[in-house]
Amino acid sequence: MLRAIRRRLDARFDAWIRRRTPGRLPVRFDRHRIYVLPTRFGLFFAVLLLAMGAGALNYNNNPALLLCLLLGGAGIASLLQAQLQLSGLAIHAIGAEPVAAGAPLRLRVHARADDSRERRGLRVDCTGQTATLDLANSAGEADIVLPTRVRGWLDPGRLRISTTRPLGLARAWAYAWADAPLLVYPAPEAGGPPLPTGRGEQAQSRVSPGGEDVHHLRDWRRGDSLRAVAWKASARRDALLVREFEQPQGADIVLDWQRLQALRHEDRIRRLARWVDEAERESRRYRLRLPGQPELGPGRGAAHRHACLRALALLPREDDARAAG
Repeated sequence: MLRAIRRRLDARFDAWIRRRTPGRLPVRFDRHRIYVLPTRFGLFFAVLLLAMGAGALNYNNNPALLLCLLLGGAGIASLLQAQLQLSGLAIHAIGAEPVAAGAPLRLRVHARADDSRERRGLRVDCTGQTATLDLANSAGEADIVLPTRVRGWLDPGRLRISTTRPLGLARAWAYAWADAPLLVYPAPEAGGPPLPTGRGEQAQSRVSPGGEDVHHLRDWRRGDSLRAVAWKASARRDALLVREFEQPQGADIVLDWQRLQALRHEDRIRRLARWVDEAERESRRYRLRLPGQPELGPGRGAAHRHACLRALALLPREDDARAAG
């Protein structure tokens, strides 16, 4: 009950803060965006100073009163210094590379300062995870490891950049938000059937030492089998040459959603995600056919893999798909 109330209040506070300090990246922190409050130690320090001041006035102890005033001045200076740690700091980029659901996602926060003033003790907090922001030559970044559970878009929410330097009496903080949510790929299936084989006229071939037809000759490298050495050609060239063969690999692989009707909705997505990764590892060209979407491919490579996994990650949930059907 208390956790639900706290989350609700936190969400309302987040919405209020975001309306009060709108803006897209880069976000520069100034006095309108920075908040400063005493820490627990700072409150204890203030109570201690009040007690010292009351005692010094009661007993008319001038040295004690002078010490109390000096410590109070140091406390006020620490409030200003904590704000100056963030003043002039700008958050330029917040992003992360997509990962499969269940794997940790590394959120990178890039910051830059307007001046060369030394800034220490900067921390970045996001959804309960904390990282240190180190600035070298007025620029730096922080890596926050976020847990992922489900596929699709992940909104990291607000990021709090804070510091308690120099004396730990006050905490200064400011907020920043990512421009766009982060993408989480579907978790690939563990085990399962092998990658479908392509057939047809669009047959491909790959170079393999265990093929059938000789593709070309190349120079011998450490680790090559002696059986693959072309001795006659090596004698003519006076250098060891190795035969490489061409092995038929089949046509473009078709990863079709409709061919997996025996599986549940999420199981289909996980299997197709695994087949996409396997096709990339084997350097195979593949197509992806999903319901209600244009066919992706044929192709291979990082861009094609990202397009396929993104399409799988953004497929509707099983309940939403049933409602739409």
